[in-house]
Amino acid sequence: MDVRRAGERYRGGDPAAGIESLHAFSFGPHYDPDNLRFGAVLACNEERLAPGAGFGEHPHSHTEIVTWVVEGELTHRDSTGHESLVRPGDVQRLSSAGGVRHVERNDGDTPLRFVQMWLAPLEPGGDPAYEIVHGIADSTPYAVPEAGAMLHVRRLAPGERTAVPDASFLYAHVVRGEVLLGGEVLGAGDAARVTDAKDVEAVARGSAELLLWEMTAG
Repeated sequence: MDVRRAGERYRGGDPAAGIESLHAFSFGPHYDPDNLRFGAVLACNEERLAPGAGFGEHPHSHTEIVTWVVEGELTHRDSTGHESLVRPGDVQRLSSAGGVRHVERNDGDTPLRFVQMWLAPLEPGGDPAYEIVHGIADSTPYAVPEAGAMLHVRRLAPGERTAVPDASFLYAHVVRGEVLLGGEVLGAGDAARVTDAKDVEAVARGSAELLLWEMTAG
């Protein structure tokens, strides 16, 4: 298990424009050849947007983009005609496939915080697709078959235990709170990369929220 702490993330964004970004993997000008991906995960970005701030229209291709809102409300618009408000508890996926453009903004009057994860597809190309699941339940995994991956959301009460999926590659990201995972204490923003995960358990130390990616290939 390889633990990466929140303080080790690359800082990005544009604070003067109300955008603060923390990157878990090589991203933009922050290039580290030893930190390009884990399993299918290419990026895990923590984004904070002030009211009125956002990312103007920009392109993506050959990437599965999954977004989890922590607080606030995200406005999404894309070149395939979709426009959505993404709120806490919703899972949004944009399959950029052969190419798509989108806009992400905080059009609300309160700060927005979200976690955005990029996954590599098993096969390149295809047609873009969009999906949003409102209010996903803890017991309902979210499948991204294009990347051979499954997202599990865990919202844990103090002292609550949960089994972690057995997987060839497991990526765990703590959204909030503190979790004991495989003997390691992980705080908010910390992540663990586990290879050949088996019989791993997570225990909440206080209320906690945890995102787990179960992946079949790297």
